[in-house]
Amino acid sequence: MIARAALLACLIACAGSSPPPAAAPQAAPADARSPIERRRDAACEQLGPKITACAVDDARADLAAGKIAKADFDRDTAAEVRAKNTEKFVTECKGHAYSSRQVRVLEVCFREETQCGPLLDCLGHLSDAPAK
Repeated sequence: MIARAALLACLIACAGSSPPPAAAPQAAPADARSPIERRRDAACEQLGPKITACAVDDARADLAAGKIAKADFDRDTAAEVRAKNTEKFVTECKGHAYSSRQVRVLEVCFREETQCGPLLDCLGHLSDAPAK
């Protein structure tokens, strides 16, 4: 019995070393933003393309009314210009230290208003003083 145990121990020891444990995956750095900042940033990212689409609609209306030339419309509404404008809006939006009420305005306006006029009117409530 002891011989078997010694043989088993020898076989285990001589079987070669086991592979080293896999390196633990690097955890993503913790998000240092507060919950309100994360909500603000998400709302800004959602609103950016919508605000840009509204600007394109305004330019289209100006074109139809003869206020701008077709070449100006094409230049000002090109895909790269729209992307740059969206990025600028998102960056500026994220740069504001909005209150929780203001972040809620961003979220509700995005969710509830599908037309540009009402959306912009809704966003006008960002600067309203909170009720006391």
